[in-house]
Amino acid sequence: MQTVVEVIVSALLLIGSLFTLIGAIGLARLPDFFMRLHGPTKSTTLGVGGIVLASVIYFSTHNNFASLHELLIPAFLFLTAPISAHMLAKAGIQQRVRVVAATRGRPPTTGACAEHGDTREMREASDGDEGVQAARPEGEHRQDP
Repeated sequence: MQTVVEVIVSALLLIGSLFTLIGAIGLARLPDFFMRLHGPTKSTTLGVGGIVLASVIYFSTHNNFASLHELLIPAFLFLTAPISAHMLAKAGIQQRVRVVAATRGRPPTTGACAEHGDTREMREASDGDEGVQAARPEGEHRQDP
């Protein structure tokens, strides 16, 4: 039984370490801000989850009681990593961070959506519905800063 637990813990540690290594390499090697955002938020989060799960299993079997308080670490990490990545991406869009040519899904160059001329979403939504009006009320004119 002890050998089986050690094999499971070793496998979780190796998988978690591999995900963490891939995330770190992605953070160091990817060419622009938006691509680099995926390294720590996606794979490193899974890596930490695997390592903490290995720790929970190891200490639960060696101490003869469940060590569930360690599960708070990945719970907070899984909740905060996507939120912080979203906030960083929005800040990058607002600050107009440069991107390389290989980046797909480019943010609008003029800022946020319909107020600054990127009205693709409005046009797609109104293609089937003739009664949809523009988001800007009549009489209100756009003023560029």
